[in-house]
Amino acid sequence: MLRTIPNRCRCGTRAAGTLVAAALAATGLTACGGASSGAAVLNWYVNPDNSGATDKVAAACSQQSNGRYKLAVSVLPTTADGQREQLVRRLAAKDPSMDIMNVDPPYTVELANAGWLHTFSSAEQSQLLQGVLASPVQSAMWKGKLVAAPFQANTQLLWYRKSVAKAAGVDPTSPTFTWDQMIDAAVRTGKTVAEQGDRYEGYMVWINALILSGGGSILTNNEKGRDATVAIASPAGSRAAEIIRKLATSKAADPALSTDTEEPSRVTFDGPTGGFMLNWPYVYAAIQGNIKDGSVPKAVLDDLAWARYPQVDANEPSRPPLGGINLAIGAFSKHTALDLDAVKCIMSPAMEKQNMLVSGNPVANGTVYDDPEIRKQFPMADLMRRSINAAGPRPVTPFYGDVSSAIQRVWHPQTALNPTQTPRTTARLITDVLHDRRLL
Repeated sequence: MLRTIPNRCRCGTRAAGTLVAAALAATGLTACGGASSGAAVLNWYVNPDNSGATDKVAAACSQQSNGRYKLAVSVLPTTADGQREQLVRRLAAKDPSMDIMNVDPPYTVELANAGWLHTFSSAEQSQLLQGVLASPVQSAMWKGKLVAAPFQANTQLLWYRKSVAKAAGVDPTSPTFTWDQMIDAAVRTGKTVAEQGDRYEGYMVWINALILSGGGSILTNNEKGRDATVAIASPAGSRAAEIIRKLATSKAADPALSTDTEEPSRVTFDGPTGGFMLNWPYVYAAIQGNIKDGSVPKAVLDDLAWARYPQVDANEPSRPPLGGINLAIGAFSKHTALDLDAVKCIMSPAMEKQNMLVSGNPVANGTVYDDPEIRKQFPMADLMRRSINAAGPRPVTPFYGDVSSAIQRVWHPQTALNPTQTPRTTARLITDVLHDRRLL
């Protein structure tokens, strides 16, 4: 997602950082200059970004406002959970300084349901969603209204070593390539399948993607809030538990699977046992950066290939994970009209293009993927766009934090999963938590 750091799915990279000045200059956007002393200061709360892309976009949009506003960047905590906590605390206090916020998609609806976010009008929605891919919009809608604007849109790809796939006799790009085939191929060749299995949001991403790919869902009737239907105890839920347990108990598992997050799993993939990996697109630039600093041999990049997220069933297309960033406007801001103008600037195709070039993070506007510079830097651009469009969001519910925490508790460690009992136990816990009968 990730990333600020994982998951949550949005990672800046050292390799992209040097592109800042050239990228902005390419479209005539400048990062120098400032707003006049009379400009309104709009606070933009962002996830950490070590690429410098956020600061450059803020400066460029401030300059383009012709002195009407200046975007002041404030950095949120590193983890998605920490970001949510700070946003909730400030918004609950009706803090008027909460002008524009980067919000992890799973937490968007929670903030909107509490009445803490600006709801966009139909006209504003039409303007903001021009060119935006369909799947990211799902995480920004609540009860038929747009409550945030999809800015970055992330997805996981299957990264693999060409030599390993060839030795195993499999084609990961096949439209019927499954998790079972991948795990079996890794076992045959003595290689690993790198995944994120720590008890955190990144593991929830994996579980949700498997359930959706199996034709199921964790919740249905989500708009009923606490009374949503808990649907995880299903054939799709059982199949997801079966796949995770199969990997965890096989020789294809990283010994550290139960504590792996995005970066440790990438280290495993980059090492001598690397074969297959499920991870976000930031890894492509990250590997290039590691080659430059000498920590990863160039042979890893030469042997690298990518494909769509594996299928649970050979006859049913996968639903890749969906991550990214939504831009929300605080309901208590004193500058709503200016906030809206700033959001439009940040989301413009030119700005999204430069953000993607500099940060290495995919964006929500589908037209950006046709740009020649994007396609040069991201040779997998078409696959990223298709995967984002086919991706499935995590449960869109104001009680997402409770749902995710309950699942992480029951589904960890991976070796203890029971395909029959685990989904049933999870369903009971989620139901009890939503109705205040149990605490997490």
